[in-house]
Amino acid sequence: MSILDKFKLQTGPSGRRPPAAIEIAPEGMLAAAIPAPAAAPVIAFAALPAGAVVPGVAEANLRAPEAVAEAMRTALDAVSPRLRSISVVIPDLSARVFVLDFDSLPAKTSDVLPVLRFRLRKIVPFDVEQAAVSYQVLVQEKNAVKVLTVILPSAILAEYEGAVRAAGYEPGAVLPAGLAALAAMDASEPVLAAHLGAASLTTAIARGNDLLLYRTIELPEEPNTRRAEVQRGVAVSAAYFEDRIGAWPEQLHYAGSVDAVAFAQAVSESRLLVREIAAAPATGAVTTMGPVGFAGVAGSLAGTA
Repeated sequence: MSILDKFKLQTGPSGRRPPAAIEIAPEGMLAAAIPAPAAAPVIAFAALPAGAVVPGVAEANLRAPEAVAEAMRTALDAVSPRLRSISVVIPDLSARVFVLDFDSLPAKTSDVLPVLRFRLRKIVPFDVEQAAVSYQVLVQEKNAVKVLTVILPSAILAEYEGAVRAAGYEPGAVLPAGLAALAAMDASEPVLAAHLGAASLTTAIARGNDLLLYRTIELPEEPNTRRAEVQRGVAVSAAYFEDRIGAWPEQLHYAGSVDAVAFAQAVSESRLLVREIAAAPATGAVTTMGPVGFAGVAGSLAGTA
């Protein structure tokens, strides 16, 4: 079972993730589709002009909606999805992700969201009543419930969904890139993972279908300061791993906008072996591969027919 295989913000009519996905990143669009059951995915990339996508929760993300929709249409048409419904992977900075602890939660799903919104009201910088919220119960015991929760302003979710529809497709599941990358993993032992976006670093500690840590930081543009922040972010998460698990992590499972070798050089931590969460397949690319990592769309396709 893959990590977080049940998580979703939205789904299509069947409640299952579609057999096609697209990751929307400032660099461009990476589309993937499974052409037939049990077949390897077909992949295509379409670049975006600089500044077309600016991730965040405070302002509009799609600064050139027509260009975004056109790039999306180009990438998706190249992989010929079997269905019009697709999973959508959005930048980590476009949402907020929390692991929340409760003594208990209401039995009815309809009663859970108000409880989550009440807790989130104190920790997010926008109106939770005008926001899209989704959750997945990670751990449920007699007197303890741990819940993975994602929230983003409804207007921002509508931007991304609108771009999908303008491209001629229908949005199914919507996932932040870091969570989508985790869904590409299948590990029962504790793992330290990192996802590098154009302007963010997300680190996570996963154990089976449980999350012990999920942390996203915004990165500065200046290269030396950015590198220092990446090193600090990985070091903090590795130290937390050691504290919680009782041993230093031997590996860092990585996904993102540069390859694993370049990321390892940036991290500069000799005790960590950096491994790709999901390397791009050797076959199935109908265009040159762009700078968007494969793990996000791979995780979105995990478990689909």
